[in-house]
Amino acid sequence: MIAIAISVVAVLAGVIGISVGVAAHRRASRVVRECNELIQGAVGSRGTVDPRALRDVAIVRYDALHEMSGQLSFSLALLNAVGDGVVLSSINGRAETRTYAKSVRACKGVQELSPEEAQAVHSARLGTGLSMIAATA
Repeated sequence: MIAIAISVVAVLAGVIGISVGVAAHRRASRVVRECNELIQGAVGSRGTVDPRALRDVAIVRYDALHEMSGQLSFSLALLNAVGDGVVLSSINGRAETRTYAKSVRACKGVQELSPEEAQAVHSARLGTGLSMIAATA
């Protein structure tokens, strides 16, 4: 009689263990799926991803005026999930510095982008972006 009772309790414990394991697996799968959606920038993941939020950043350094070493000029691209944003460029020379800001819509400059600015936008979208040296340098 005691052996039967122990067997029944063991079976119940096994069923409860399997049920808890299945529930935990389902919950973990849901969390992993939601994390992947957030990482990939899926819009509409329960309102947690704002497509307007800053997401892609890249900086390209170069010697714009060919008079100073150290590549002190730079173009910085700041874009959101849909490729809208701004490119800030600073052209540094011996006597003066000029700074420019150009709007970007869908990864294209509203104004014409310099090669370095276009490279910064491209690098930002690829996620390869910080402290790159311009290919034209």
